[in-house]
Amino acid sequence: MIPTIDSAILSSTFLLTLLMLIGLTFFIRASVKDRTEKIQLTSEQTQVAFRTQLQEHFSQRAYRIQEDAAGQAEQGIDEEIVLQGFVRPSLFLAVFLTFLAAIGGFCLSLVLAVLFPALQAAFLSLVLLAPLAGIFYWKQAGRIETVRLKVEPAADKLPSGEIKSVATIAAHRDEIIQLRQALAAIKKASASV
Repeated sequence: MIPTIDSAILSSTFLLTLLMLIGLTFFIRASVKDRTEKIQLTSEQTQVAFRTQLQEHFSQRAYRIQEDAAGQAEQGIDEEIVLQGFVRPSLFLAVFLTFLAAIGGFCLSLVLAVLFPALQAAFLSLVLLAPLAGIFYWKQAGRIETVRLKVEPAADKLPSGEIKSVATIAAHRDEIIQLRQALAAIKKASASV
């Protein structure tokens, strides 16, 4: 005698699988979400030196001054500079999201195949929809990112009487992390000299 699966077990498994797919959908959508943050950094450098250092960092990361803002950048030191660069999507993340979608589709098709055995082959074809997750990510993640940079004098002065600089930067969270790491490395290198 073959044991049968209780309908309560089937319905709870189906509900959990649906919840997993909802979570997977939100995870895939979040992979292309805009994550712009705004920070302020202080420096003991002059405004011109600090702004030049920040511009060089972003130009090394393939950001260029936006065409219509180029004239403003030359007008005054206190003007906001807008830099733009193309962010490439990650091949690893596209493959990973496709893999997750394939597993999610396979789990759903197994549960549906147990619930409706006559349509088992049709449900297994849900796995063929998995590449849509990678395609969605690839098309949405490759986009132009903007960095807004403004360097101003700080309110407080150094003991030598020189004025500190404060930079207000609005950029993608990953770019801010890279900037902080670069500034920390520069600071560490200058301290060891």
